[in-house]
Amino acid sequence: MHSASPPSASPDAPQTASHHGNGRTGSIENPEVLENVPGHIIPILQREFDDFDTESTRYLKGDLDGDEFIKFRLKQGVYGQRQPDVQMVRVKLPLGGVTPDQLDAFAAGIEKYVPLRKGHITTRQNIQMHHVPLPDAAALIRDLGDAGLSSREGCGNTMRNVTGDPRAGTLEGELFDVTPYAGAYVRYFVRHETTQAMPRKVKTAFAATDQDNAITKIHDVAFIPTVRDGVRGVEMRVGGGTSIMPRLAPTLYDFVELDNGDYLKTTEACMRIFDRQDWLRVNRARARIKVLIDKIGIDEFRGLVEEELEGDWVAERDFSLDRILFDHDEEASAPAKPQSFATPNGDHREFTRFVETNVQRQRQRGFSTVEVKVTRGDLTPDQLRGIAQIMRGHCGGAARTTVHQNLVLRWVRDESVYDVWRALGELGLDEAGADEITDVVSCPGTDSCKLGITSSMGLNQEIKDRLVQMEIGDELTRRIHVKMSGCPNGCGQHHIANIGFYGASIKVGEHTIPAYIPHIGGAYEGGDVRYGQRLKARLPAKRVPEAVQRWVRFYESQRTEGEEFNAFVDRVGPAEFEAQVKDLTMPIEFSLENMSYFIDWTKESPFEVIRGEGECAV
Repeated sequence: MHSASPPSASPDAPQTASHHGNGRTGSIENPEVLENVPGHIIPILQREFDDFDTESTRYLKGDLDGDEFIKFRLKQGVYGQRQPDVQMVRVKLPLGGVTPDQLDAFAAGIEKYVPLRKGHITTRQNIQMHHVPLPDAAALIRDLGDAGLSSREGCGNTMRNVTGDPRAGTLEGELFDVTPYAGAYVRYFVRHETTQAMPRKVKTAFAATDQDNAITKIHDVAFIPTVRDGVRGVEMRVGGGTSIMPRLAPTLYDFVELDNGDYLKTTEACMRIFDRQDWLRVNRARARIKVLIDKIGIDEFRGLVEEELEGDWVAERDFSLDRILFDHDEEASAPAKPQSFATPNGDHREFTRFVETNVQRQRQRGFSTVEVKVTRGDLTPDQLRGIAQIMRGHCGGAARTTVHQNLVLRWVRDESVYDVWRALGELGLDEAGADEITDVVSCPGTDSCKLGITSSMGLNQEIKDRLVQMEIGDELTRRIHVKMSGCPNGCGQHHIANIGFYGASIKVGEHTIPAYIPHIGGAYEGGDVRYGQRLKARLPAKRVPEAVQRWVRFYESQRTEGEEFNAFVDRVGPAEFEAQVKDLTMPIEFSLENMSYFIDWTKESPFEVIRGEGECAV
């Protein structure tokens, strides 16, 4: 049985200087930027850019130890790649929020510093840029900082980007908009002394409704809005995660109050306990809070939390939300009803399909959200600038990225949806089917990641192309979700896909074939989160698109009336799915005729497993 709520915050707790702004400009005590406008949740400290310039210069001159510099740059969101001498820059977008000016800043930074000429939306709602030389990374994060964009603690053993429902504040059935409280959470924990060198990273999510579009159960810490006796609160979950030991987060408390800051206090208590578990630091690959809770159980962990909340540290903190609440009224900036607008004429089937799959009415009458389907999460500078212009003209400046690597335009007038669709078409972004079967999700894999085994981005492209060629018109089939990761870790969220894959390999004598391990029957919608079943099959990468096609056609031909994919999986069992692709798992001899199997998607040289030491656990 869950405790009703943790002990309440002390009304007499003294306030700390960090919430008063007493220090010099640009210091932690007095951040230069703390504005309640979209995209400006994390305070920007100019002195951190100066420090990064100094430390990166020392490292490049050989005056700073490599391990020490890695820890330093990770806190600034600069991550080493598998390719030598280049970096990935990860910019945190709390709840995915981004402004038109910030999209313009991304475009300018990418053109100036990013060789691939693209930004990548991640499954954590960040935007990443790859293959950036270290001196340019220092300049890039400074330039982005001028637009209010922060990479602070985008990597390292810190409180990572806080994710949330991209439609929060616009949904039917919301008890209240959780956005202001999520923003306060970000501001409280960024640069916090407790969360700078934990055993591992901590991922947080805020749901907007019980539909849980933030997928709270796969997070280290997560919150779902609730109300008790007229008081706003959250159900608090702790201890979820995917990767090599997938676990669903159990409920720590049914109700934790928001407005008095209890949710901040309770979270800090959890982090203090986690930070003291030195036994977790021995094996950094497993050093997650889920491992602790899996070992001792949620009830014992709750006892530790309540004991921690009696500590002297509580009186030293300021949990009030007065200054850190992200208090912004988006509706006040919403566009006025247009005096004139275009309407479709002639054959408008493509637009009708777009509306069916990508447009959702807001609870605010006359407005809709429009989801932009971003293939593999990649956007060019021209697309970024184009979206910025659409936002200025039709959204009141409000947009959020999604955990499915898309972008949601908010506060679009119903009359303007057609104009928005046409403008997206000029950018090559008017494709229907957001969050459907052709909206395939993947991590970067061997394109950049040290831990990558396979080219998951290359496989993503091939699977999507195959699904498009199949011309799937069946409504139930379109609801299938396909996701993949380039290694057993969960960055591509393959665990919760209806059809998921993670990168592996097959040894053939002295040679190696890129391969994938399939999962079937995962789920994450409507509050129903479950991990897929791992199949007893290892598919060569070049045969995976064929496997996907077979499974889809198997489902369509054998299901009962109205039977959804996961119900079909439960009924027929994993062995039947294995049987459908048994011939695809058969051994392949190395020869000139079979050479293509020994080369990964989008690559030109023979495949080999090259895994460096990832910096996720540094």
